[in-house]
Amino acid sequence: MIYNILVYPDKKLREVSKNVKKFDDKLHILLNDMYETMIAKEGIGLAAIQIGITKNILLINLADDDGMQKKEDMLEVINPKITHLDGSEIYQEGCLSVPGFYEDVKRAKNITVEYFDRFGNKTVQDLEGLPAIAMQHEMDHLKGHLFIEKLSYLKRKKFEKEWKKKLKSEMDTK
Repeated sequence: MIYNILVYPDKKLREVSKNVKKFDDKLHILLNDMYETMIAKEGIGLAAIQIGITKNILLINLADDDGMQKKEDMLEVINPKITHLDGSEIYQEGCLSVPGFYEDVKRAKNITVEYFDRFGNKTVQDLEGLPAIAMQHEMDHLKGHLFIEKLSYLKRKKFEKEWKKKLKSEMDTK
């Protein structure tokens, strides 16, 4: 099933997600549906809250050197917790919940993250570069935050003005 993606300023995106307690068939179906949704919407990451589900679940599926997103390379991340942050990097981020907007964001370059897979097995992983950035971006969603909150005051004001104009334009064409 392909879900609709919630779009800023939908208030549901501000909700804090809760830990998954049952690693069952229902969870597996949700993970499969999230994957189908992420691929259909041409994303590299998706948090459950972006489809209106307040669970600490996210997916990351970066393209390989040939530009292909292979399902076997996907990270299914449940109840994640960052245990180490190091360095910093600026990367131009975008978001399925803020379509068409991209901006430079500063994040930790290296992280260590603990999480569970779909079967409840604990994993500890060191990530750097884009995988680390994508993990931090998606984990922000689980805490009810969007990458636009990391923008400077002036960039945020400019974004809000452009976003309102875009929404108004979309409403006028309906």
